[in-house]
Amino acid sequence: MSATETIALSSVAPKVPDHVHPFDRPGNPPSSSPSSSSTGLSIPSTPPNDEQNTALAQSTKPKLSTPRLILTIFVPSLIRFWASFTNGIITVGLPVIARSISLERALYLWPQSVYGLTAGAILLIAGSVADIVGARSVELLGIFLLGAMTLACGLAQTGVQLVVFRAIQGVALAMHLPASVSIITAAVPAGRARNLGFACLGMSQPLGFSVGLVLSGIMIEKAGWRSGFYLSGGATLVAAMAAYWALPKVDTAVAAGSRSTKERLRKDVDWVGGVIASGGLAILAYVLAILSADLSTIRSAETASLLAVSLALLLAFPAWVHFQTRAGRPALIPNSLWENVPFSSTCIIVALSYGVINSSEIFASLYFQEVQNASTLTTSLYLLPNLVTGVFINLTVGLVVHRVPARWLVSGSAVICACSPLIMALVDPAWDYWYLEFWAQVFAPFSGDVLFTVGLIIVSDSFPEKTQALAGAVFNTVAQFGMSLGVGVCQVVALGVMDGSGGAGHAGGEGAFEEDAGQVLKGYRASFWAMFAYMLVCVVVGVVGLRNAGKVGLKRE
Repeated sequence: MSATETIALSSVAPKVPDHVHPFDRPGNPPSSSPSSSSTGLSIPSTPPNDEQNTALAQSTKPKLSTPRLILTIFVPSLIRFWASFTNGIITVGLPVIARSISLERALYLWPQSVYGLTAGAILLIAGSVADIVGARSVELLGIFLLGAMTLACGLAQTGVQLVVFRAIQGVALAMHLPASVSIITAAVPAGRARNLGFACLGMSQPLGFSVGLVLSGIMIEKAGWRSGFYLSGGATLVAAMAAYWALPKVDTAVAAGSRSTKERLRKDVDWVGGVIASGGLAILAYVLAILSADLSTIRSAETASLLAVSLALLLAFPAWVHFQTRAGRPALIPNSLWENVPFSSTCIIVALSYGVINSSEIFASLYFQEVQNASTLTTSLYLLPNLVTGVFINLTVGLVVHRVPARWLVSGSAVICACSPLIMALVDPAWDYWYLEFWAQVFAPFSGDVLFTVGLIIVSDSFPEKTQALAGAVFNTVAQFGMSLGVGVCQVVALGVMDGSGGAGHAGGEGAFEEDAGQVLKGYRASFWAMFAYMLVCVVVGVVGLRNAGKVGLKRE
């Protein structure tokens, strides 16, 4: 079968009406009744032209063979695995890496946070572009760049170089994430097969991170921290070459007509909205990263100014979207989407839950190394239950998601996950690992792993089939910034408690903070309490916000 086999996005759901348009345009009356997604969102539409009607009517969906279908799911999942693998290396090896390249105190946390910051800042624009130029092209470019920048991280000789390479790595990830969602949505039929496809994407992230945590402990002690980046970068480039052959070519549902790609990029992408939304979130994450390095900067004029600009941009975004829709022009995320309670609730839960799961892994690693003085290898083994549980959850959720109401899947997993930071906040460091800390690692991945499959289905169902890359971008933007903001908030909480205990409250030295063990423990416990509070909010939002979501991931007839 040809490597460039074309799958028309419009054919994923056979009964999608011809008149569906991705953006709400109040200024133009709909030609017929509005369409409804499975999550209850009604999107008014405008009539397409004859050229578009012809394109839609003629679209057919060639059926992929089973091996090709498996490859279509496996290759993007493998890319995500290796991308997350490097995060695991950073998490466990951060103290060693910092000493090796003389990472400055102010940059200590940046190799971890800048990756999510740049990814989140580019995701929305990358998703919109992928829907126009084709998800396959964006996917291939993204994963080749991802592999190259991962190798570059292993070659970094200074802290600044590592931070820059990680930032570009985040940009490459932003190209891959929405494109992979669009490809699977187009190539895999709705129902159990697509649920498993999303589950594999979800599983690959925690699986790669956890394997990175475990193997990096061994590799750092035996071959040095750079070997992990060489392994990940080389494997990503090999997977990129495989993707060139394996991935089907995905076309947008509506024909371009006589317009060129350049014209469509100029007119059909809400560039201003993307800059406003991404800029506001990126500046906010940057402020939190600054505060997590040195809490005293909160009193500086620069920090106050950046925070004010961030809030102004975030408040300006819905106003800009309203202006765009009234003028009949494309809007990045129509305001009407936020009226869909399951969609809005899912975005809130994703942001909070992903912030907790990322912060929990980072702070647990630092706790084991800096409070209990465990080696990197021992720390990796302590975090191993997280890996095993994550794999089991993702495989299970992909099989049962269409049988259990989303409300109880999400809220129930959040309750279980909340037990993890609660245990870490209460446990005595002198107690044996198997007494409570083991169970904290078992419970940690529940919410994030369940939510990836359930949440991605809810979000993708809220968007028309021809803008599924943008749907994936919205989901991953929320997740990436949730992770960055979650880590930033927990670091600020930890620093604040350490300052209150008479500590210096800054990063550097042999660990994340130049404090005695008692003050470090107080700070880390405070951060675990913050994570516990986050998860309680997730429980409430899940029970209330998803009460009408019902079962998701059902097969479309």
